[in-house]
Amino acid sequence: MSNDNSKPEVQTDADQANPEAGQHDAADQDGEIAELRLQLNAKEEEAKNNYDRYVRQVAELDNFKKRAAREREESTRYANESLVRDLLPVIDNLERAITHGSSGGNGKPLVEGVDMVLKGFLDILSKHGVQSVAAVGLTFDPAHHEALAQVESTEHQPNTVIEQHQKGYLMRDRLLRPALVTVSKAVISQEKKNEGTEVENDQVDD
Repeated sequence: MSNDNSKPEVQTDADQANPEAGQHDAADQDGEIAELRLQLNAKEEEAKNNYDRYVRQVAELDNFKKRAAREREESTRYANESLVRDLLPVIDNLERAITHGSSGGNGKPLVEGVDMVLKGFLDILSKHGVQSVAAVGLTFDPAHHEALAQVESTEHQPNTVIEQHQKGYLMRDRLLRPALVTVSKAVISQEKKNEGTEVENDQVDD
């Protein structure tokens, strides 16, 4: 009787394992990596969008600060506008008093005194940026002048200010009130006037 020294083969855990299991593990790892990459890309996109919003908000805040600074500066520059406008009639009255006193023979001292007050008053206003609007001899400017009348003139170019009835005033670059003026216009020839009269008469006859 022969001795069979061979031992039964013992299967290890690795031998018993399903060969497809390793493949599944690798596939799972690849899937997790792909998912993590997607999450990372999403976070990077979110971070980029947040940074863009931050940059825009910083720019908007800077613009707001600049705008607020300009508004404060303008408010300070024109803070006395209403006061100055209320004082303008005082200047008008002083100028009328000087004109009236100059027409008489006994009012010279009064005129000189009022004239000194007026000059001092105008100097103070000038320090605060108030100045009169130039008018007579200039081309009519609707931004600074208000026409009370138009007069035919052969001595002036049409649309020229030939008389000032009340001074206008500026506070720096802002108009407080326009100058009230008379403006020249071209002379209409007698023939054109007659033609106009004839047309009007014909219309009436009809």
